[in-house]
Amino acid sequence: MNADELKKLTTESLDHLSAALAEGHSERLSALLKTMAQFHRYSFHNVCLIGRQRPDATRVAGFHAWRKLGRFVRKGEKGIAILAPIVGRKEADAGDGDSKTVVGFRAAYVFDVAQTDGEPLPEPADAGGDPGATTDRLKGAMASHGIAVDYVQELGGALGTSSGGRIQVLTGLQPASEFMVLAHEFAHELLHHGDDRPGSRDTRELEAEAVAFVVGHAVGLDITDAARDYIHLYRGDSTALAQSLDRIQRTASTILAALDAG
Repeated sequence: MNADELKKLTTESLDHLSAALAEGHSERLSALLKTMAQFHRYSFHNVCLIGRQRPDATRVAGFHAWRKLGRFVRKGEKGIAILAPIVGRKEADAGDGDSKTVVGFRAAYVFDVAQTDGEPLPEPADAGGDPGATTDRLKGAMASHGIAVDYVQELGGALGTSSGGRIQVLTGLQPASEFMVLAHEFAHELLHHGDDRPGSRDTRELEAEAVAFVVGHAVGLDITDAARDYIHLYRGDSTALAQSLDRIQRTASTILAALDAG
């Protein structure tokens, strides 16, 4: 499978998703958001490709990466095709020398852990509905972006607010709810205080809620019952849906990378 075929497969995945949403089936979008949570280090296009080719994938890596972890891809297993950048050199301005840039993409293959045998992998900690120290890491990530967090007694019925450099959170929330509100408002801070924000308030709220869903799912919170219906991200416009999903993926990836580094 070449790069053009993979790009076509991504487009087809979005078309299928749009058709499902148009028919009122939002579970496919929830499944895609969960895939984002599992593979937040991958680009939006590669998340689509992994989800389309192997919806039940939980952890993927390349052939040699699995060997370094003491696991081996079973003979005959079919790889999951993703897009990998081709890095080349471009001629820079005089005196700067050559610099590297992405000159194209090629097909690369990864395999799910279920396609391998070997040494057991360490199990991730089960949050059990309580994010624990992850909440402090989340607030540390906000501080690194220059965002202040205040806890207040009254927010006019809201659980949290974002006002560009300042987040307010209602006091007394349960740990999981507090984490989700912080993630939601952090998403607003990263996404919705620039000139490129969506004009629709509903779209902004759904994007922030979807980011919180991805982040909460990734850290192990049980948020199934609390999850919003994301069907309204789709308003009959596949291009707008793709743009929102790309923004959601990139923002959730930014937050989760900060949590990993914290």
